[in-house]
Amino acid sequence: MVSLASIRSSNAAVTHPARPVALFVGGTSGIGEGMARAFGRHTNGNADIIIVGRNKAAADGILSSLPLPDVASTSPPVVREFIQCDATRMKNVDATTRDILSRYPKINYLIVSTGILTMAGRDETEEGIDKKLALHYYARWKFIQDLLPSVNKGKTEDETGSVMSVLAAGMGGSIDLGDLGLKKTFSLKNAAMAAPTYNDLMMESFYEKHPSLSLIHSYPGFVRTTLAATSPSVIIRGSSFLMNTVFRPLTTSADDCAEYMWHGIYSTANKAGAWRINASGEDIGKKSYYGDEEQRTRLWNHTSEEIESAMKK
Repeated sequence: MVSLASIRSSNAAVTHPARPVALFVGGTSGIGEGMARAFGRHTNGNADIIIVGRNKAAADGILSSLPLPDVASTSPPVVREFIQCDATRMKNVDATTRDILSRYPKINYLIVSTGILTMAGRDETEEGIDKKLALHYYARWKFIQDLLPSVNKGKTEDETGSVMSVLAAGMGGSIDLGDLGLKKTFSLKNAAMAAPTYNDLMMESFYEKHPSLSLIHSYPGFVRTTLAATSPSVIIRGSSFLMNTVFRPLTTSADDCAEYMWHGIYSTANKAGAWRINASGEDIGKKSYYGDEEQRTRLWNHTSEEIESAMKK
């Protein structure tokens, strides 16, 4: 395994032919925040950085802390923007992506890390989608599907077009084609097993349709974030301090995790393909993989129909 010091050095040495545009969905905390901060460092601030999420105060704090390039050498000025979106609702995602497409015709890096840590059972929105699955799969699918025209333009113009879904590559299980979306068999275990496999199949389907892009599903490992402390579950919130202290030696910081994830983007998945990477940013190929062509097709059709139905409700 490549050392973290070497990865930091390699990441910092990456250059871009033009000012890159990076969009972080779920970037107001945790891994998304870490990746936004790291990208600011890698580019010495000479990048347009947009954060999509719910917490404006957190996003403003992150964006204001990012380095800025020499004003005299930067024209037009770099972009630092927060866009508010509750991604549990597909209508919100749709409105957000329409706005982004109208103002950002080119995106070089699309990072999606929306998530929730909860012990609640199936919790449907008025659109009929469970909130956990909405954040871990459906919203990700829609953000990527809608914004791929801009990512394709980034690839065409700058030779850089990458998408990363940060979730749990290699940690999934077999899926039930008779109950995609888990409307009949939802449980925390089933949801935890299905979402990673859905993400694997999602990235493969997107690659089939956009073969010039690098589409990555990553497993970040156990990362110290505020996800437990902000959980809607009282038990998880109450145990967050214990998890972040007793188990600290077994976890990594969001900053270190971000460097590993960028290593995965810059170095591992450095050519077009559907990639799966581990917590060190290394390729895991088909390790602990569940899926086939029929499942990809069935899941794609289900997702398109589910989101279309949600938009009408």
